[in-house]
Amino acid sequence: MKKLSLLLVTIAFSLNGYAQIKTPQPSPAAKVMQVVGLTDVNLEYSRPAMRGRTIFGDLVPYGKLWRTGANKNTIISFNKDITISGKDLKAGSYAIFTTPNANSWDINFYTDTENWGTPKKWDANKVAATITAKTSKINDNIESFTISVDHVTTKSAHLVFSWEKTKVAIPFEVTTDTVVMKQIDKVMSGPDAKDYYAAAVYYLSEGKDINKAKEWMDKSISMSEEPKFWQLRKQSLIYAKLGDTKKAIEIAKKSLSASEIAGNADYVKMNKDSLKEWGAL
Repeated sequence: MKKLSLLLVTIAFSLNGYAQIKTPQPSPAAKVMQVVGLTDVNLEYSRPAMRGRTIFGDLVPYGKLWRTGANKNTIISFNKDITISGKDLKAGSYAIFTTPNANSWDINFYTDTENWGTPKKWDANKVAATITAKTSKINDNIESFTISVDHVTTKSAHLVFSWEKTKVAIPFEVTTDTVVMKQIDKVMSGPDAKDYYAAAVYYLSEGKDINKAKEWMDKSISMSEEPKFWQLRKQSLIYAKLGDTKKAIEIAKKSLSASEIAGNADYVKMNKDSLKEWGAL
């Protein structure tokens, strides 16, 4: 019995020791992160090597769907919408599956990223975009399969696949100009109702210039199509602090009515308490 127990312990230690051995992968994992304009582009893929083999038309047959790398499918992610080779691609993550041919590749952006290799069953509904791009020749062999983001500008870049003597480049455009112009238009047009409201509330709560708080709050209310009960509540407090009790009561009654309609008991009570304090109830 003791011998059996000793044998089991020895086997257990051997297995644990074996599990801790880490060896290099023949197709090591790679990650690429590139900012294009204001868009984050992230790539995760595995990089098989030539090792003296003929790649395209042999190891990677022409006319057949390829995982575009090794191991788990290659994944590309964009945090903003892009246009790739003239086709719209929404922000998100996609598996890249390609069909290499001698003179061109078909590149598919597939919404299901959880595959080991190619999908067992291809679902055309999961193809967000398919691009056909011409191949070009490289003078020197690229030993390890490489995906890169090159020719980067503030508005565009190329997604490039390189291996052996073959290179495929796909141009894509990002929404930098649209995003920046929206920001410029917003800033140049001045603060909006929320900005004025936030500034006024801060001045009120921190005991700063109450006249400036009134100016900003009045501006915010005037810009609001239908002021909310909590906005009116803050406006009434500002007027009360300025000593304009009549105006404070007028606004508080509006806030009370709106908060009763909204069913907000907290604001109903706060408004009633203030109206009582100001002699209106």
